[in-house]
Amino acid sequence: MSTYRIATIPGDGIGVDVTVEAVKAVDAVLPGIEWTEFDWSCEQYLRTGAMMPADGLEQLAAFDAILLGAVGFPGVPDHISLWGLLIPLRRAFGQYVNLRPVRLLPGTESALRDRTTEDLDILIVRENSEGEYSEIGGIHNLGRPEEFVLQESVFTRVGCERIIRYAFERARERHGRLCSATKSNGLIHSMPYWDSIFDRIATEYPDVQARQMHVDALAAEVVLHPDRLDVIVGSNLFGDILSDLAAAVTGGLGLAPSGNINPTGGAPSMFEAVHGSAPDIAGQGIANPVAQILAAAMMLEQLGEHDAATAIDRAVCEVLAEATIRTPDLGGTSTTTEFGTAIAERATELTGS
Repeated sequence: MSTYRIATIPGDGIGVDVTVEAVKAVDAVLPGIEWTEFDWSCEQYLRTGAMMPADGLEQLAAFDAILLGAVGFPGVPDHISLWGLLIPLRRAFGQYVNLRPVRLLPGTESALRDRTTEDLDILIVRENSEGEYSEIGGIHNLGRPEEFVLQESVFTRVGCERIIRYAFERARERHGRLCSATKSNGLIHSMPYWDSIFDRIATEYPDVQARQMHVDALAAEVVLHPDRLDVIVGSNLFGDILSDLAAAVTGGLGLAPSGNINPTGGAPSMFEAVHGSAPDIAGQGIANPVAQILAAAMMLEQLGEHDAATAIDRAVCEVLAEATIRTPDLGGTSTTTEFGTAIAERATELTGS
């Protein structure tokens, strides 16, 4: 059995609560992992003026993977937490894929009428290193009547090619359908460029049904005809928005995991729940740990521990389907710890460990 060194950054709010349960689930199926916790958070920013120390990237580089809790805290603007921790980690470690599986899990209800688990199973591949999330720009003529802001997008050939090709590969592994999110009727330079690269790479995958949709029409498709969608690939901004929308219609952000993937394996990948830190319920023992536990399962899958990942996924689905133990957001009365323990115990049964 392989031994892994995994860094945990519980972060803020319920990130701390649910990361404990994710670690518990992993230990249930893969004993012997060496965990190292880093107290990097918005609260640390308020104390020290930095989300992480100056050598934070060097400290994390030696780990096999990173399990990240939610970050965000009252009094700290979101752009501070994003650019002070998440984006530096994603870019320094080449995590150019943000992978967000969104599906209707057993025992949960969709916001969409009469939709089943077969109808709602979409994999969203979001470009994670460039696009609209750029530092290029600024405020000019500050305080004067002619004050203005420039915010530039960056679309490189390498960046577009690698994320689109990754999405085609994932579509080939699934049901063979890939939809690209674009807005080439409004964004005159970046999106036509993205579209041209998508069209060119599509010729390399004749076995994959490829199409493009304007992002506004695609958002409507997620709501009206999710069963027509298999894999979606989008730029940083479009992938971010579409994945939150898809998570909302498949039961809520409390059930949605994500992975920041370095496909080469040359640096650690990082896994996290899609939801935020929810400081209003932090420490109350009522947060839903499913998203973070499924993020941990994605981490094990990326590490090549397929059986362990499958056991956690099955345990989540079985416990949800039984509907006896669940947190208040799912209509139950169980605590975060009770829910997480039930999943860990079921995963142990499934692996026989």
